[in-house]
Amino acid sequence: MSMKNLLVELFVEELPPKALKSLGESFASTLSDSLRVQGLISSSSVITPYASPRRLAAHITQVSDAAADKAVQQKLMPVSIALTSEGQPTQALLKKLNSMGLDETVLSKLKRASDGKAEGLYLDIQVTGATLQEGLQKALDEALTKLPIPKVMSYQLADGWTSVNFVRPAHGLVALHGETILSISVLGLNATRTTHGHRFEASKPTIELRDADTYAQQLNEEGAVIASFATRRAEIVKQLQSAANKEGLQPITDEALLDEVTALVERPNVLTCQFEKAFLDVPAECLILTMKANQKYFPLLDSQGKLTNKFLVVSNISPADPSRVIQGNERVVRPRLADAKFFFDEDRKHTLVSRLTKLSKVVYHNQLGSQLDRVERVRSLASMIGAQLSQSTAAKADQAAQIAKADLVTDMVGEFPELQGIMGCYYAHSDGLDTEVAAAVREQYLPRGAGDELPVTPTGMSLAVADKLETLCGIFAVGQKPTGTKDPFGLRRAAIGLLRILIERTLPLDLCALIKHCLSQQPISVKSQTSDDIYDYIMERLRGYYIESSSQLDITTEMFDAVLATRPVSPLDFDTRLRALHSFLQLTDAQALAAANKRINNILKKVDGNISGEVDVGRFVETAERYLHQQLVTVEQSTIPAFEAGNYQAALTQLATLRPAVDQFFDSVMVMADDLTVRHNRLTLLYRLRGIFLKVADLSCLPG
Repeated sequence: MSMKNLLVELFVEELPPKALKSLGESFASTLSDSLRVQGLISSSSVITPYASPRRLAAHITQVSDAAADKAVQQKLMPVSIALTSEGQPTQALLKKLNSMGLDETVLSKLKRASDGKAEGLYLDIQVTGATLQEGLQKALDEALTKLPIPKVMSYQLADGWTSVNFVRPAHGLVALHGETILSISVLGLNATRTTHGHRFEASKPTIELRDADTYAQQLNEEGAVIASFATRRAEIVKQLQSAANKEGLQPITDEALLDEVTALVERPNVLTCQFEKAFLDVPAECLILTMKANQKYFPLLDSQGKLTNKFLVVSNISPADPSRVIQGNERVVRPRLADAKFFFDEDRKHTLVSRLTKLSKVVYHNQLGSQLDRVERVRSLASMIGAQLSQSTAAKADQAAQIAKADLVTDMVGEFPELQGIMGCYYAHSDGLDTEVAAAVREQYLPRGAGDELPVTPTGMSLAVADKLETLCGIFAVGQKPTGTKDPFGLRRAAIGLLRILIERTLPLDLCALIKHCLSQQPISVKSQTSDDIYDYIMERLRGYYIESSSQLDITTEMFDAVLATRPVSPLDFDTRLRALHSFLQLTDAQALAAANKRINNILKKVDGNISGEVDVGRFVETAERYLHQQLVTVEQSTIPAFEAGNYQAALTQLATLRPAVDQFFDSVMVMADDLTVRHNRLTLLYRLRGIFLKVADLSCLPG
């Protein structure tokens, strides 16, 4: 077997830029995985993906021209079918052997073995390893099938009759094993050693690849193409920073834009352009968005992070005199910025309040009414939340909620929906509204995603919580809660954002009361269990908040369930309980008390009927039960201030002192005594003991 390096390239028309990175990674990984499964490459082989606007390629080291033969034990059929009661071969077995090109001479080589269900008859056979040509054909077909193509197109081949489906028309296929061309074909193309370079700057129209290892070098030197996505991206970053440094400025950071631009050029050339300073009167967010989204430019910021009138463009050509390229880009961006300025100027001619009537014509949901209807529901909820923070916040929250969605009907947000809330803030300032009210209009959408900033103003917090909770309640009310991976209304994001605000901004709000109030405002009849469904849904997001994302606390599922069992109405209170429980479990007595609570819970579950009444000290028989009661009364009194202050950690520390009394009780006392009055008294004592722990968490949920 000969081991050489392999190169495979598919040359196509311009690929979708936003998908190029994933297409390149998928092509190389699927190709190599398939070859590895077939035994054609080793675990030490190195896979290098290549992806440019017009090519997908992979270079793989140490590829064999044929896989090694391997012994395989093939199951023929169950023994009960293959052999008669005398051990002779049945006709079924003989037919099976004949179909495999074998005869009765192999009967002595057959083996019996059990697969766990029944005894079967097996034959050891030698399977010939696949040749590289066969294996690569299979791997390439699989790689193309598994490409994460956003949208497939159909096109005709050169014969004018045959149609194929692929992301873009393909025009060339290269498959080299060392210097040797492999005879494979896909999409109507046969493999060669010929590829193409840059459309305009390649030194020759076609490039004849010498071998698999010269691919990147020849493309770079003869084709003016940087084939590697990662190398090309790094070169763009380097040039962007260099060009910005010459201006004493800093390019804006945007990883998605950087990936997209990398997918648009084959040999990047960064140029510095500028626009008229008069456009800087338009909010920076508008200018930045139009430059990034429409033109793929990199705006430049000064040392204070303020937008300047200069920007960087990543060109795909490198003329000796770049002035025409620069002027062309400056000419193209000017109308875009002029549109933004026009929208901004026109929008400010009307106040946000005056636009509210237009919201009545914007449908929010066919069962939940218009955006104006929703505004009134959010106002009611925001005022309720704000009132729990301060009276002044209640008034500001009501005002902010009233105008929060008015920018949806402005020209600027109509053109750039990503600016909702941001433009509302600017227009609120222009209308002369309170600074905190204006800020709240922007903050209502925070956090926009994982790790995003949170609202900082009390009014903004109130509005953001109200907006997210109203979304949850409304969609649950119409029975459209998320299922599986589908979440068209962004309820998961809303729930997590709501929780982050309540916990990280320490807002002690009664979530259950807010849910019930919000549901009462919905314009449809709401099922009775909807409130609990929403609470449970939010709590499941809270579970992920701690268990999947927490880096500070080592929270387990059992710890979370222990607190959830008490169904705290406030997420902040939930957080306080969980942190207290985490600290409690570090104590030496914690595990024993958890085990005792589990034992108590198991005993109480077996009792028919409710346990009620007071503990009767006169019915104590054993010293241990009298001692436990005394200690329990003492701890109850000492923990009252801690519970009232929400200091669960201090309360649990006090409860930990009960361990000796609890241990002594279970060592000395038979709870289920024959005397029913004594039994009931002891059950009442345990019920009371369990109740004090339940003020924090259900310790019976913990392992122990």
